[in-house]
Amino acid sequence: MTTVQRNARIAGLLYLLLTLVAPLRLLYIPGKLFVRGDAAATAANIAANETLFRLGIMSELACGVIVLFLTFALYRLFRDVDHQLAVLVVIVGGILPAAVDFLIVLNDIAALAFVSGADYLAAFDAPQRDALAHFFMRLHGQQVLAAEVLWGIWLFPLGMLAIRSRFIPRLFGYWLIINGIAYLALSVSGLVLPQYAAWVEMVTIPALLGEVAFMLWLLIKGARERPVTAG
Repeated sequence: MTTVQRNARIAGLLYLLLTLVAPLRLLYIPGKLFVRGDAAATAANIAANETLFRLGIMSELACGVIVLFLTFALYRLFRDVDHQLAVLVVIVGGILPAAVDFLIVLNDIAALAFVSGADYLAAFDAPQRDALAHFFMRLHGQQVLAAEVLWGIWLFPLGMLAIRSRFIPRLFGYWLIINGIAYLALSVSGLVLPQYAAWVEMVTIPALLGEVAFMLWLLIKGARERPVTAG
């Protein structure tokens, strides 16, 4: 196995780990515990499934760590293609999203504190605590929408690196760029035009498979060494 192939497989494994861990807090827990428009029911579900909710907090922290190692692996894979773009991938795709992941969990921690009804929160009655917990859950959701800007922007330099690399099919590079545009559309629709958010989510599904396709290629096929140019 060549160095390029090894670096590609490592990046693919880390990408796979990220895709396995991230949905716990982003998709599974909201679908299982959150009741839209019902703060009391949501608080009751969190209280009854506290361990699951805490696992969601840990999954976001784990995602913050994984994206750092993932983008560093991608840097090692692409640094000889374009060093500046590879560094940009680390900053926009790793360091900044990791910071967001470590800050965004504060909303869940605050919500859990209000749901638990600790003695120092006795100044708030039960409906107030439920409402505040619901507020922090909504704030978490809005911060995820804002973070999608970073999820989208980092795919532009990554896509350009894939296109220029000559060891990754160019199709994946263009698909990654389209995937980035889709994330930006999701963020804008969710924050500015929420009445169209569901429609945008449906339309962008094919574009959002770009990262999945890229990850599977790295994991299964790896990458071939760049051809040596004569002269």
